[in-house]
Amino acid sequence: MLAIIGGTGLYDLAGIATLERIDGDTPFGPPSGPVQRGLVGASPVLFLARHGAGHRLLPHEVNYRANIFALKRAGATMVLGVSAVGSLAEPIAAGALAMPEQYIDWTRGGRAGTFFGGGVAAHVSTANPVSAALADAASASAQALGITLHRGLTYACVEGPRLGTRAESQVLRQMGCHLVGMTNVPEAFLAREAQMAYATVGIVTDYDCWMDDPARHVSVDRIFQLYGNSLAKARALLDHLLAQPPVTPEPAIRSALAGALLTSSGAVTPAQRAWLDVLQR
Repeated sequence: MLAIIGGTGLYDLAGIATLERIDGDTPFGPPSGPVQRGLVGASPVLFLARHGAGHRLLPHEVNYRANIFALKRAGATMVLGVSAVGSLAEPIAAGALAMPEQYIDWTRGGRAGTFFGGGVAAHVSTANPVSAALADAASASAQALGITLHRGLTYACVEGPRLGTRAESQVLRQMGCHLVGMTNVPEAFLAREAQMAYATVGIVTDYDCWMDDPARHVSVDRIFQLYGNSLAKARALLDHLLAQPPVTPEPAIRSALAGALLTSSGAVTPAQRAWLDVLQR
């Protein structure tokens, strides 16, 4: 089942016939809000607003582990995020949609970035953190709608919540990054630990602050000037994608923990066994 994580501006899923709202904590704390389970047409889907109702949570305050766990517990095998991103490359203009396929973690280590530890050891491969099958499906929907969706990009995840300095923006460009955002890490990596296919549709809001012209630097008011039309394109893409036959996640993703767990089954506690069983579904 596909789960949609709505980012800035996407706090509900238009057209969903809600069957259930799943509340409750997880072993990793409370998620951003209830998981909405429903149908868009005949397609089952889950939805969760990353920042909570009314956009209450800053990027570093989001409980990414709880969000991913809640979606997996509710039956998700795939996660498609929607996120605001800044462009670090001139051809990727504000108003465009962009899909990262690689990530650089430029956060400061304060986010809980793994389900493991505390007596359960695992090292999961994230060499290719994005599901090609899910990204291809999203790209096909964009193409069918005549929407430009930039592919093959690298996303740098910064800590926030402040917007970056020009020096930081230039460093990220020199590192080969095309996009900058605040939310896809550790979300993408936790999805892999939960054996779920992951991809993100990024809504490009600005050129960050690397350009010489200060008028083109990022600001919150400029972000929202363009965001409405771009969000409408992202919603149209989601609607089209959900109307297509279901995507089949790659077997390697759905079995990512098979060779990654180091702790023997006899060494974990019953509580650890319970959340591990959810991740391994």
